[in-house]
Amino acid sequence: MKVNILSSFAAGILTATSICAIVYFSEDRNTSKPANKVNNEQVQLSEKEMKKELTSKGYIVQTKDEYEKHLNEAKGTPQANGEQNQEEKTISKAVIVVSEGMTSIDVGKMLVNATLIQDAFQFSKDVESRGLQNKLRPGTYTVDSTMSYDQIITTIFQ
Repeated sequence: MKVNILSSFAAGILTATSICAIVYFSEDRNTSKPANKVNNEQVQLSEKEMKKELTSKGYIVQTKDEYEKHLNEAKGTPQANGEQNQEEKTISKAVIVVSEGMTSIDVGKMLVNATLIQDAFQFSKDVESRGLQNKLRPGTYTVDSTMSYDQIITTIFQ
């Protein structure tokens, strides 16, 4: 390419960039045109009108008491005078992944983290006293809080 053509090309790019910059920065940004005109009137609806409007659009509208009643019915635990049933027990479930080279103390630490046992060292001692320390195989084991201590050991150390 000749030098004249190259300098003319550069001057053209510089001119086009300058024109674009002038147009961009001289544009008034505060006068935004609304795409859709929205009616700014606020209409106050009564509670019945709001409920009717929402139900006509497919929503279910209920009071807090109605909601709690339906929720308790769905759970199958009828509540007397709004008192909470404290007899519900939470069940913990843990998936223990044993990999190559893990020991019973490592498994015990995972069970302590899952709050299924209290002491990892005692767990390891119990496994050793039963002679199961060599029965630990790599794999995935599922245990939960409904299982007894012996069932947990039997599940993992087959």
